[in-house]
Amino acid sequence: MGLAEKKIEYISVEDYLEGEKISPIKYEYIDGEVYAMAGASDYHNRLSGNLFKALDDYLEEGNCETFIADMKVQASENVFYYPDVMVACDDANISRFYRKQPRLIVEVTSPSTEHIDRTEKLSAYKQIKSLKEYVIVSQDAVRIDVYRRMRGDRWQWELLTDVSEELRLESVGLALSVAQIYRRVKFPARSKQRLVVPEQ
Repeated sequence: MGLAEKKIEYISVEDYLEGEKISPIKYEYIDGEVYAMAGASDYHNRLSGNLFKALDDYLEEGNCETFIADMKVQASENVFYYPDVMVACDDANISRFYRKQPRLIVEVTSPSTEHIDRTEKLSAYKQIKSLKEYVIVSQDAVRIDVYRRMRGDRWQWELLTDVSEELRLESVGLALSVAQIYRRVKFPARSKQRLVVPEQ
């Protein structure tokens, strides 16, 4: 999602959750402060959509559900985010407006959100005990960072940078080609640099 703009006002978790039910603007919540969510680019939308469709089709049957952009995740008691794509296995009767037990979270990053996705959200998401994988997908280049929970609560990092590679989502048992994720996302061709050798 686009860069969040801070709204200066302390509110409780309860007031935040109630306000979100009627607000025309989505806000993320961090320790009593709310941040309005900005719009997203076409590339951001396509990448999120490609991942959501593949996951939703694959998880059509079963207890886990796939959500895109509009479902909050409770990262801790006082932190709520809107992941771009999320697979959660909660009992839906607990809340219709947020999930507490995500298995997989995907953020599609951009220059304005990259720092938050790679630092603040990475740290917060790692604290969610149910989370098995956190995936960061760049919209400005072919780059996918995968953070995978291992035994002993250790985390493994994997980097994919070529469309011929495969993203293994072990949290749900699904493998996707990087080309499939970046379908219809066309980056501008890089101009070739001409090498000029000075005369001797």
